[in-house]
Amino acid sequence: MSSHHVVREKQEPALLVLGLDGFQDELLGQLLEWSPTVIATHETAEKLISMGIKIDWVISDGDDEDLQSDVKLMSYGDDNVADAALKHLVSDAYPSVNIITDEFNLGDYDRFADKINLVIFYDHKKIYPVTPGFSKWKTGGETIEILSRVKDLEFTGLEKINDQQYKTTKDGIFSLRFDGLFLLIAEAAP
Repeated sequence: MSSHHVVREKQEPALLVLGLDGFQDELLGQLLEWSPTVIATHETAEKLISMGIKIDWVISDGDDEDLQSDVKLMSYGDDNVADAALKHLVSDAYPSVNIITDEFNLGDYDRFADKINLVIFYDHKKIYPVTPGFSKWKTGGETIEILSRVKDLEFTGLEKINDQQYKTTKDGIFSLRFDGLFLLIAEAAP
């Protein structure tokens, strides 16, 4: 008997590729493992296609020639590329997206954090939103960065390094409590 996995559309996080400089092929392979919807810029689409990766959407500012058959074009119009892609994913009811980027601007993502589950890979970091009462197991000595402005932050299992950086004090669970709906944190990417 063999087992079959049925992957329904939108069951896996979409993959938005805004930049690939220095991104590890192994991690890219893991993000592509279950054949997500892949959205890329014209530049990243060329790199992905050269690696044999199928693109579903190319974000463009005009009429680009088709890079692969069945590739759809998404115009970003007055938005930036990240906004256009995230608006599309939210309006199309995608529950989550993994984003690979070479540039990180908090404002591009924080307004979407309550609309779609985001995981952003930038500069060897994994960035994602957490809600008040968040807790996670980590090994001792790992760095956690708080990227959002936050009121009344309380934490356990962490030692403050500076206004944004904290270090886990030992192997175990750290937790964050704060006023607000969410905040974006960063940790070392796998």
